[in-house]
Amino acid sequence: MKRLLIIGGPTAVGKSRVACCVAERLGGEIVSADSMAVYRGMDIGTAKPKECMKEVRHHLVDVVDPGERFDAKIFENLALKAIEDIQSRGKAPIVVGGTYLYIQALLFGIEDTPEPNMVLRERLYRVAERKGKDFLYGKLRVVDPEYSRKIHRNDLRRVVRALEVFIETGRPFSFFHRWDRPRFEFAGFFLNRNWDSLSRRIELRVRRMIEEGLVEEVRRLVEKGFENFLTAFQAIGYKELVPYIKGEVDLESAVESIIRNTREYARRQIRWFRKQGWREINLDEVSEEEVCDIMVRSYRGTP
Repeated sequence: MKRLLIIGGPTAVGKSRVACCVAERLGGEIVSADSMAVYRGMDIGTAKPKECMKEVRHHLVDVVDPGERFDAKIFENLALKAIEDIQSRGKAPIVVGGTYLYIQALLFGIEDTPEPNMVLRERLYRVAERKGKDFLYGKLRVVDPEYSRKIHRNDLRRVVRALEVFIETGRPFSFFHRWDRPRFEFAGFFLNRNWDSLSRRIELRVRRMIEEGLVEEVRRLVEKGFENFLTAFQAIGYKELVPYIKGEVDLESAVESIIRNTREYARRQIRWFRKQGWREINLDEVSEEEVCDIMVRSYRGTP
């Protein structure tokens, strides 16, 4: 099996531009590892690379409607099929994204977990509302210390899912994961920037999304009945605008919340990718063209 190229890093760092360059140079295709880009109609808030998608074939983008079940196991299965298809046609598969759980699922696999128990899940969310996120995270640390170390204490969606699985099966969520040996030979790259630079890029991107019509995009999704999905599943850039649309907060407050939450998420992404020991490249110090050259040579195995 040919090598797999993985390009990871925090939101707004510039992964898509680099990946598009690499894909064009290698004649490759991109497998998106973005947990929100899978949803149709969520285009502006997920920064789908529309121009690149016109030139380079993308997989696992726009595959389900908001509200449909989609998780790391489904991603794993679809990504494996996409990679097999890409390689069968003599193309280079390039995995690109910042959803680290999806990348981990692809590399190491996830055992089948129970179907979601929405009644139990809603009960756990209500507990979080009453007692706080830290209360649930503390419960997770007791029943599954291994998995609790791999996620951030504020990642409520994953904390709730892990507790849900434990309550349903009596087994820790980490039981269903294999963390020892990757199934692929791969070259992993971690794109990063100086924090001040990345922080500014995040704010500029959020404000550009508002100018491009993010409020209208969220309003359409709410009108279609997806409000519970947008809020319960912590879709950053969407959940913060629902209160604005309902007249509960002003627009600037909602925008500031998006910026703040996106920065917090970027910090979690940076911590995870840094732990992987992949080659880290600072895009404030190396041009996109140079990074593209580095990745192409790495995939081809040339110095």
